[in-house]
Amino acid sequence: MIVLLLILIMVLLFASTPIYVALGLSSFVAVVFLSDIQPMILIQRLFGGLDQFALMALPFFILAANIMDVGGLSKRILRWSRALVGHITGGAAMTTQVSSMFFGALSGSSPATVIAIGKIMYPELIRKKYDRSFSAGLLASSGAVSLIIPPSITLIIFGSVTGVSVGSLFIAGIGAGLIYGLSSIIYIYYYARRNNIPKDKRASAKEMATATVKAFWALLIPVIILGGIYSGIFTPTEAAGVSAVYALFISAVIYKEMSWKSFYHVLLDSAITTAQVLVLVAAAQVLGWILTRGGVPQQVAMFITENIDSTIVFLLLINIVLLILGMFMEGVAAITILAPLIYPTAISMGIDPVHLGVIMIANLAIGMYTPPFGINIFVTQSITKLNMVEMMPGLMRFFVVNVAALLIITYIPESSLFLLNLLN
Repeated sequence: MIVLLLILIMVLLFASTPIYVALGLSSFVAVVFLSDIQPMILIQRLFGGLDQFALMALPFFILAANIMDVGGLSKRILRWSRALVGHITGGAAMTTQVSSMFFGALSGSSPATVIAIGKIMYPELIRKKYDRSFSAGLLASSGAVSLIIPPSITLIIFGSVTGVSVGSLFIAGIGAGLIYGLSSIIYIYYYARRNNIPKDKRASAKEMATATVKAFWALLIPVIILGGIYSGIFTPTEAAGVSAVYALFISAVIYKEMSWKSFYHVLLDSAITTAQVLVLVAAAQVLGWILTRGGVPQQVAMFITENIDSTIVFLLLINIVLLILGMFMEGVAAITILAPLIYPTAISMGIDPVHLGVIMIANLAIGMYTPPFGINIFVTQSITKLNMVEMMPGLMRFFVVNVAALLIITYIPESSLFLLNLLN
């Protein structure tokens, strides 16, 4: 049954079938024809996979992200970032990276970050004489940091399928996200210096103060979310609801850029996106239950413990598998399938569960812009109008520097866990 199941999944995926159909249909076919499991049990597992308190955070964070985009918060974050780093060598590109990190901390959505920042910054990058391929690679890779920096939807999924504290994952994601972003910033500086890219003039103290005041309400959102969670005021799920209400209040009352009509469209878009994510999670939960019932996690754990006795080699193997998988599969699906398989073995080898979550998410963040199916590539193409061949040089440059950051995150646990250890 397991062999047929895996073959069906691969065939359907290569046939460009939607991932949730590939996972769900393969599971039902394998169970109906090659097992004595009652099909009704799969229906129960389908809905049971969604009956988790942690998953309630998803629709709220998605709603908050869409409100922030429409309500003017992203524009103010962008202006603040430009005032902060625009005068440095590579300032326009650094503005793109820093803005993506802050917007990722507001939205938790990688494609939304690429669209919100890219629509504004891509024409600016071209005007500043940045190469089109470099600019496209920057947009696609900088948006991927949203998977790592809280409130990351993928971190929430990892916590829901493994039982690891979402709050702890959020705190560790800050350190990992900073390392990921810093690796790109270092390369941006090198590229701009080598190609004599012109700099903006330094923002005056008054301009910096003005940009900070205008972005103040938007900059408070990460503080409210993480501060509320770690002060014990509310859970990550409640934090998601608070962030949505806060974003709506700021957009409608403070910035006055949210009308009833635009709010209706935001609700509609958020409902559709939530349904797309949750149907994928439900299908992946069914697959995970079948694999567990078939003893696959135990067999994987036995194979690894019998053949790999080095944590370094084990983590390297995880990175290789996830980087390859990220080329073909979206992060939520990859986490729901692989996390239950990898988690027990990693714990038995003494790997910190929070560290493991950050490693897996950092890999899948890179997969967001890795050919052939990285979703950020297609979002970036809609902005830049470049084809895959034209984008490839820029994508590969940022792939190399972000893999270097991944190795630091993987083999220096304190790089991502230092904030968590400090708070504890």
